[in-house]
Amino acid sequence: RSSPDVFESRMEKRNEVKKQPVGYSSQGEFIRCMEEKARPIFFAEGLGTKTSKGGFTKDKTLDSILNVEMVKEKSAEEIKQIWIQYFSAKDTVYAVIPAEKFDLIWKRAQKCPSFLYALPRKEGYEFFVGQWSGTELHFTSLINIQTQGETAPSQLVLYHYPELQKEKGIVLMTAEMDSKFLVVHEAQCLANQVQLFYATDRSETYKLVETFNHRSSEFKYMSVIAELEQSGLGRELRPGLVSDKS
Repeated sequence: RSSPDVFESRMEKRNEVKKQPVGYSSQGEFIRCMEEKARPIFFAEGLGTKTSKGGFTKDKTLDSILNVEMVKEKSAEEIKQIWIQYFSAKDTVYAVIPAEKFDLIWKRAQKCPSFLYALPRKEGYEFFVGQWSGTELHFTSLINIQTQGETAPSQLVLYHYPELQKEKGIVLMTAEMDSKFLVVHEAQCLANQVQLFYATDRSETYKLVETFNHRSSEFKYMSVIAELEQSGLGRELRPGLVSDKS
């Protein structure tokens, strides 16, 4: 009596069930429903986030993506698999970085907060500048900086989360990009170059980063391309040779 519309709706559903043929199973719908309900146990993406100018999330904390308290009961390998499985279904860049490697990247980033990266194009290369801001690494094309200066918008942001670094020995990373300028495999190439130049054991490679930051007049653009080609990253992104690796 109090809600006749609700009553009629329930009766319609009941009649539909009666009409279903013998042997009918709604197991598939049940599984999909359970998967949708189970996912937020670990992930809470979109909660407590604010979008800043350019469509990037302002103050994108790990808590806004992951249920940190719950995963603390998991091992590093289990957290890694949870992170990879979740983001592999999304059109973005992600990684789980060993603590020692991130330590090296972070120490060098404090001394050398910016660097020039080369992205292979159909003809030649397009240069991007990466600038660290805390544990966020912002990328924008060199042409943007040349034309807009300090107001040049970010086209890619890598978010690094060291909250589990001491306890689990891993640093989680994910990204946001402006899809008008970059696609995932291009953003992945730039992310791979961060490890190539900041986590390298080759003193000659890291010397390029130091030169760019502290002796810019001595810096040679072609040296970046040479390192990129030598590493194989440049060849992987050439048209017709795009890698499927995430």
